[in-house]
Amino acid sequence: MKHNRSSLAHQARYALTHPGRVAPHLRRLARDAWLRLRTRDHVAYYRAVMRSDTSRSPEGAVGSHSHKRWLALGRMQFDYLREHGLKPDLRMLEIGCGNLRAGRLFIDYLDPGNYYGIDISPDILFAAQDTIVAHGLRDKLPHLTPVRDLRFAFLPDAHFDVVHAHSVFSHSPLHVIEECFAHVGRVMRPQGWFDFTFDRTEGQEHHVLREDFYYRTETLVGLADRYGLNAVFMDDWERLPHKQSKIRVTRRA
Repeated sequence: MKHNRSSLAHQARYALTHPGRVAPHLRRLARDAWLRLRTRDHVAYYRAVMRSDTSRSPEGAVGSHSHKRWLALGRMQFDYLREHGLKPDLRMLEIGCGNLRAGRLFIDYLDPGNYYGIDISPDILFAAQDTIVAHGLRDKLPHLTPVRDLRFAFLPDAHFDVVHAHSVFSHSPLHVIEECFAHVGRVMRPQGWFDFTFDRTEGQEHHVLREDFYYRTETLVGLADRYGLNAVFMDDWERLPHKQSKIRVTRRA
């Protein structure tokens, strides 16, 4: 986890060992350059990325390159949260809910009306509506809302027991993460918690294009502390078959 994936040396080594991935990376590189010229900020940029990816495959847009993997990653998130405190009567906010890879399981498990999913991409939320229909979840009354930022201004104070963000901060520059930390405590209940994953590096923090961001654990723990949040690295998540790491945040008493 010390490799700087943005360095030319790393990219050259990667190209030599994974020649089949060179062409897709070049396509991403061209799209990155085009979208940088046409978008005003990171949210607009990544909304355009999601529009492009969702048009090809909603499951691929959320990082699952097969339906089997989509099912497995959703199940892994759900099982972990259920084993770490999730109960049917709790209210849950899922940031970056995507096309409900894990959300469909949360919706089915939680009491009706207790699931709130938000995403910056309207396109992926249309796909989420299809997931609700396909899995017979309409009677569970899930809330799905497109957002322009992570200020949560339209949500009530101290409303959610659980906040969840899987593979969101791995695509976010630090100022977007800081915006979330600055406001998430307001919408959490005093005994609530916020679980998020991130791409961890033990070396230099960096990003690849404007899509993939790598952070040191202490950077995110320190940033959470600045906003009155306690952050704990979840060691047991590291044993699961996933490349990202997880932190749990709680409100400071």
